[in-house]
Amino acid sequence: MLFKSPVYSQASGAVAGLVYSHNAGGMYVRARATPTNPNTVPQQAVRDAMRQLVMAWTNTLTDVQVAAWETYAFNTPTLNRLGEATTKNGQQMYIRGNVSRLQAGLPRADDPPTVFDTGTFTPVDALVADGSADTISIGFDNTDEWANEDDSAMLIYMGRPQNHTRNFGKGPFQLLTRIDGDGTTPPTSPVVAASLFPLSLGQKVFLQVRVTRADGRLSGKQNPTVPVTP
Repeated sequence: MLFKSPVYSQASGAVAGLVYSHNAGGMYVRARATPTNPNTVPQQAVRDAMRQLVMAWTNTLTDVQVAAWETYAFNTPTLNRLGEATTKNGQQMYIRGNVSRLQAGLPRADDPPTVFDTGTFTPVDALVADGSADTISIGFDNTDEWANEDDSAMLIYMGRPQNHTRNFGKGPFQLLTRIDGDGTTPPTSPVVAASLFPLSLGQKVFLQVRVTRADGRLSGKQNPTVPVTP
């Protein structure tokens, strides 16, 4: 858990079952526990993507590309879980922008963005989780820039269905579908995707939506919820 402490300016180590530490995003605390490693297929895909990107950063990217990613990172703060702006280094931004692309089967963006933002998109709407067909329908604005650009895409992630009384869904989220942009003919809204999990009336589905641009920019998240209908 990332937090602001009224007591500590810095803290590190374990105290009474809690572990205090810090990273580039600030100080955080977590429960002391023995980690587990389920090693699921989605976890393996993310690890493989990160491994590829670290190798590409070290062995493939030119000095000019590396320097330009550093410039992009310096000029493009991202928000941490407290909503605070933090600055990543070039390698972190390169991995941030490309892990989702590799996971979704999109080409890697080695040339860094020259626009210093993470990109924006119109929030999805007209969401329908159909319990009788086990499908999820997603409406989107196909006049957005991403929808009219080759190698850009909207990425829709899905968590396991929850009881309708739940108000927050933390995941884990798995890739549900990819909506590809097209420089000639934009995708048609809505898109209907087969649910990753069986759906039942009375459940609630938590989604996560991001847009990846062809130049490697990865947008912030939208986290819509949708009740399952008959």
